[in-house]
Amino acid sequence: MTEKTTNLNRRDAISLIPAVAGGTVLSVALGSENARGEEIPAKREGVYPDTVKSASPTYSPAILAQGSKLLFISGQGPKDLSADMETQIRQTFENIQTVLETAGAGWENVVLIRSFFINLERDMPIYRKVREEFLVKPYPASTAVGTTALAVPGLEIEFEATAIL
Repeated sequence: MTEKTTNLNRRDAISLIPAVAGGTVLSVALGSENARGEEIPAKREGVYPDTVKSASPTYSPAILAQGSKLLFISGQGPKDLSADMETQIRQTFENIQTVLETAGAGWENVVLIRSFFINLERDMPIYRKVREEFLVKPYPASTAVGTTALAVPGLEIEFEATAIL
């Protein structure tokens, strides 16, 4: 058996996916430099297959990311555990925003958000509403998980994020 080779690079192959499978790709180009000061383009592309239903208006089934650096943001929670849930969710997104800004990034760099909830059914509608204030298109890939406990006593929500720079 002989192997057939082609000069098609990975980027070209990925660009064919919507044509073959049907769907939409939304791109955002960002910029970054490597340790030698050379420009390395960071890029986020939302992948939206026609056959995959969206869970909400601020949901992307997948994000194709390219960048010279990755930022992994540890789980963040609210500052005030006694506040109403909308305030707690907003404070948690604000904490992530502070970490992003400290690293020289913004919401346009975020490629993944993972959210943990003690009361998923109650809090998910509030979460969907508040995240619209922060997230930008193409919306990051995301997962919401219901759980019975988080590491900090009294904590009911915790979000972590990954960004490209």
